[in-house]
Amino acid sequence: MPIKMRQNDGLSIEQVEYAILHGRVLERYADTGRGESCLVVGYTPEHQPVHVVAGMRGELAVIVTTYIPRPPKFVNPYERA
Repeated sequence: MPIKMRQNDGLSIEQVEYAILHGRVLERYADTGRGESCLVVGYTPEHQPVHVVAGMRGELAVIVTTYIPRPPKFVNPYERA
């Protein structure tokens, strides 16, 4: 898991796991050389929105990055600015 972005946003591994398990796929991305991936939007148990970009590498799910969606890039967790 990309530690720096997760830590910069103060997210624990448990919060990210919860957001993935209770979230939904917002966008799907074609193979750009690292395989297909998707953007999952979910919430921590404390109701903090979280974005997780993840994909499959063989049989393994891989987290590419995780962050809290904020302006100026996002209007809300579901809409880009």
